[in-house]
Amino acid sequence: MSRHLYIWLLRLLTPYVLLRIIWRGFSNPDYWRRIPERFGFIEPLPPPRAIWIHAVSVGEVRAAAPLVHELTVRYPEYPLLITTMTPTGSAQVRELFGGSVAHCYAPYDYPGAVERFLDRANPVMAVVMETELWPNIFHLCRARAIPVFVTNVRMSESSMRKYQRFAGLARATLRQVSRFAAQSRADAQRLLTLGAVPETVEVTGSIKFEINMGASLREAAEVLRLGWGQDRPVWLAASTHEGEEELVLAALAQLKRQARFANMLLVLVPRHPERFAAVARLCKKNHRIALRSETPGAIDPAVEILVGDTMGELQLFFGAADIAFIGGSLVPTGGHNLLEASAVGKPVVFGPHMFNFQEISQMTLERGAGVQIQSPHQLAPAVSDFLGNANRRDSAGLAGRKMVEENRGALTANMRLIEELLK
Repeated sequence: MSRHLYIWLLRLLTPYVLLRIIWRGFSNPDYWRRIPERFGFIEPLPPPRAIWIHAVSVGEVRAAAPLVHELTVRYPEYPLLITTMTPTGSAQVRELFGGSVAHCYAPYDYPGAVERFLDRANPVMAVVMETELWPNIFHLCRARAIPVFVTNVRMSESSMRKYQRFAGLARATLRQVSRFAAQSRADAQRLLTLGAVPETVEVTGSIKFEINMGASLREAAEVLRLGWGQDRPVWLAASTHEGEEELVLAALAQLKRQARFANMLLVLVPRHPERFAAVARLCKKNHRIALRSETPGAIDPAVEILVGDTMGELQLFFGAADIAFIGGSLVPTGGHNLLEASAVGKPVVFGPHMFNFQEISQMTLERGAGVQIQSPHQLAPAVSDFLGNANRRDSAGLAGRKMVEENRGALTANMRLIEELLK
């Protein structure tokens, strides 16, 4: 497929795009706000020219945090503009960075929308988190001599096969990129297979290892744990998806039949905010629950489930829990980042579907920092093994912390590439 055919297909899909915004707005009204931004109608940015960082949603925004901090320190002369595609990503930008960065939604990949955005933003370079390949954005940036740096690239086998369906368009898009920073050799090889220029591809490791839980967050986690109950077994089900909560609740019921886990607390955090209320209703059918938004301090010992219905607190929950189950892995979503748990010395349990974090999950297993289960029936025994054995729990937690510490360095490599492009 050529880019011109791609543009015509986009135009034909315009009614669908608008209907999708309207439909998603019923579950999250934030989709109905700031719609003009998605078509390039943003407030013009005053000089000097900004470094534009694009992070699709919450996970990418959080992954970008170390890079944002380093850019702020090293290049104070360049303002930062962060774009997202989702309201939850937008909220995460405001929560993490406040007013220290400019923020808006990224334009849809229509040539007119992209041209308007570039006219008004006028970035000095574009930094794209992970594997967001936009033919018109990349082409028009190249036409304006705006370097495009795609960082923390994760290219799974399944993603590569999808791009190969449009091999010509994929190759042409990849060749507009100034530099790729790939998480692994396998990711780099898949980029090359799709047609990236070899000189533009470098393996830097994952920037997601650049996690630093500051002293204030550690203290907050300790205070939170005291409020939950220091002597209670606490496990966290993080970033769960539709169809997983029922499996987690079944495991909870199985665990609570054991006398030693009778006072167990489950902290359940759905991935998507629009599902908070539905998950709370599900939990309330058979359990006494509390909502994090209504219970910021100590909770009643009779509460069995704390529903994490707030944004930006997952790292705090990892710090306060004993172990973590990583959601999106018992359903074919591809899993989520488990390094936030490992960074604070907490063992992880995850299901068979971790294809979005294949190399990191494999490393976790090799280091003994967590376990992978193959079916929902194995969830309760896996959680029980860690909660019931302090030595095993501490050993796995230490292994995870060492794994994160020993694999840092991607940030330094990324900053070197950015420096080269800014020159």
